Parts: sequence; structure tokens; C-alpha cells
Amino acid sequence: MPTDGRALVLGGGGVTGVAWEVGLLHGLAQYGVDLTVADTVIGTSAGAVVAAQLTGATPLADIYAAQINSGPGETPARIGAGLVVRLLVAAAWPGDRRRGRAWLGRAALRARTMPEAERRAVIERRVPDRQWPDRRLLVTAVDAETGADVVFGGDSGVPLIDAVAASCAVPLVWPPVTIDGRRYMDGGVRSVANVDLATGHGRVVVIAPTTSALRRSDRPQTQAAALGVPSIVVTPDAAARTAIGPNMLDPARRRAAAHAGHDQAASIADQIRAIWR
Repeated sequence: MPTDGRALVLGGGGVTGVAWEVGLLHGLAQYGVDLTVADTVIGTSAGAVVAAQLTGATPLADIYAAQINSGPGETPARIGAGLVVRLLVAAAWPGDRRRGRAWLGRAALRARTMPEAERRAVIERRVPDRQWPDRRLLVTAVDAETGADVVFGGDSGVPLIDAVAASCAVPLVWPPVTIDGRRYMDGGVRSVANVDLATGHGRVVVIAPTTSALRRSDRPQTQAAALGVPSIVVTPDAAARTAIGPNMLDPARRRAAAHAGHDQAASIADQIRAIWR
């Protein structure tokens, strides 16, 4: 585990979260703050998509252009009230929290969703580079049967696309992903950004489209503060929240969210530079 490196943590937030994160990162790079050079990149759900894109061979400007120029394309979805209630119940589960996640996982395994292969194809289109990078990339997921949290990396033997698809498998919305006979769901079920995985790094920047969590200990700001090192948690500003809209899974909002992230970079570049230098 690095003891003095820099970690970039990218949290979950749906298809609009992907767009906002990419826009923000591109804007920051234009202000001379290049977060793509992080020693470790940690991605959860939407953040896993962006993490895989950033650590691949595609230039950041091209990744941003893809967000701006793409139409709705993907099948729209929505996180309904039923899922919200289940997420809250799982988060509040007493004792071993894996039991609550497993309870949610059982519901995810029973849910009627699009075919797994069809969903994997969506992730393949989002992540053009198929190989794990040479530097440290961590992708989070949760075992849908046991509720155990899992961190995939280049040494895990798991294909990058499968790891990202698992991290993005929102329970009851998208199908759990099969890897070596086991089924995995969204890494955000454990924590919306899993900032605690950056333990051991000397400087940490967290980009989190959403920070909501029932337990304070699961919130990115709390986890970042607990690291005890220079860190910052960046969330959407008012303009970005308006651009993202009420449904983070709406692909029609992608372009507006990317523009909003790009515009927000101007107001936070100096703060992040102070952490990242």
C-alpha cells in the first residue's frame, strides 16, 4: 500500500455522474491540475467507468468530447422508491452489515432486468480500453449472495470490463454481473465512494457526484477526514445539480452534466491544486 502517493477517488452517481466527473476532470486539466497522474485511482459505480477511462490510452479531451457529442443512446432507467427503501434498510441493518447487503442482493438476483450480456455491452461501449493499466486501479463491487465487499484490481484475474460492469450493477435496476460463477452488484452498496480505500496515501482528492448515506461513517466527507492527510471532497455545485436533474440514470442529461462539470472546475482549481501539488 502506498504511504506517500496521491489517490484519486471517483464516486458513484449514474450516467450523469460519469458525465459530470469527466467534465470536471477535463476542466481541471485545462487549469493545469491534472488528476489523471494519480498513483492510485479508486472507482465506484459511475466512478469505476471514469476510472477505467482515465487510466486507459484515450486522451481526456476525447473522453470529454464523447460525453458532449453523444445522444441519449442508452436505455433510460430510474431509481424508484422501492429501491431507495431497500438501500436504507440494508444500510441500517444491525450487526454484521454484510447481512443487510446480502438481503438486498437476494432481491437483486430475483429482479427482472435487461439480460446481463446486453448490459455488459453497454459498459463495453463506455470503456474503450479493455486492459488493466500498468498503474494501480481499484474497482469496487459487492458479492450479491454474501454481501461481502470486493475490490478488483489488475492482479485479480478479472477482466476490466467485468469488474466495471459489476461495480455499475445497481441492484433492481441492472442485473448482477457473473464473474467466475459468482454474482456481483454495485460497489456503491457498500459506500457511495469508498474513500476509506485510499488509506495510506499522502494526498487524496475525492470527486463525488452524490454523498448521501444513512450512516455518517459511509459519507465521503467523513471517510476523507478519517484518512488524516490533506484531502478534498468535490461535489456538484448548484448549477451542476440543476444540470444533472432529479434522475441520475437519465442519459438525456449527459451533455448538460458534462458542461456543468467543466464549468465548475474554474471555481475549485486552486483548492485542488493546493492539495495535489
